[in-house]
Amino acid sequence: MPYIPKKEEIPIVAPTPTPFTKNDKPDYLSIEKNINKWNETSLDGFVLGSYGGEEFHLSEDEKIEIIKVVSTTMSNKKFIIAGIDTASPTIALKLSEKYAHAGANMIRVRIPKIDKDKSNENVVDYFKTITDNSSIPVIVIHQPAISMDINLSPPELSEITHLDNIYSYIMSSNFRWESIVQSYINAKVQLWACNGSLLLPSSMIGADGACLFFANWAPDLCRKIIKNVKDKKFEEAQKIQKSIIDADFIGSSKGVAALKKGLNLLGYSTTKPRRPTRELDLKETEELKESFIKAGLI
Repeated sequence: MPYIPKKEEIPIVAPTPTPFTKNDKPDYLSIEKNINKWNETSLDGFVLGSYGGEEFHLSEDEKIEIIKVVSTTMSNKKFIIAGIDTASPTIALKLSEKYAHAGANMIRVRIPKIDKDKSNENVVDYFKTITDNSSIPVIVIHQPAISMDINLSPPELSEITHLDNIYSYIMSSNFRWESIVQSYINAKVQLWACNGSLLLPSSMIGADGACLFFANWAPDLCRKIIKNVKDKKFEEAQKIQKSIIDADFIGSSKGVAALKKGLNLLGYSTTKPRRPTRELDLKETEELKESFIKAGLI
């Protein structure tokens, strides 16, 4: 059985970037080296085939091979979450079983935007089909395609989090809505923050852990913010939050190019983004480096 942290352990996971060779192919040797380096950190899990891994620039075969490499390389204190983004529950289940067979311990499924005028099903039906048939636990993420949009109602989220086989729920950045729905979520389901700049407010409304790309850089700082809030050490949490704001803002605005450049600065082999995404220029790299110094990362 994979190691699965409990709520009190404050799980911190990250969307794992994919290094590429000069021929623009996944660099599996570099992936192995990076996982070995992350094995020495407090990062709990690797989210594969997600935004940070350039999911829309990877084929299904490449995603499966990446899961296999990470599965054989990670320590027994880590786990794999495979990302799935499809409005079809049938396809989601097929992918779930393929990823589980390759070594994934859980799947992270985006809540789809279902047009009720064009479908006889809703998001609850979608997740019930998946949870009833998936051989591995499901993590639900609310990540609408349009910023600040909402893909379900609070009662629907309640029904989903009360389904069997749901492990955690990852919040969106729409904090007005996320604050409202806290009373609807199953207390047994973990609540995870989604963004480094939102760690403090997420903790204030009850975050048990986090899934965010800043955790690739500094999982300890992410965990400390949440733990300090749980321990009512709000000034200490705020101090750390302020120190990481600049780095997280650059990462959020520049995307995977900043994520990879930051990891390169920290000694990982993440190379540059897959074509056609460009890497950071010298000025942008210097700004990121300065933000890392402010955060105490280098």
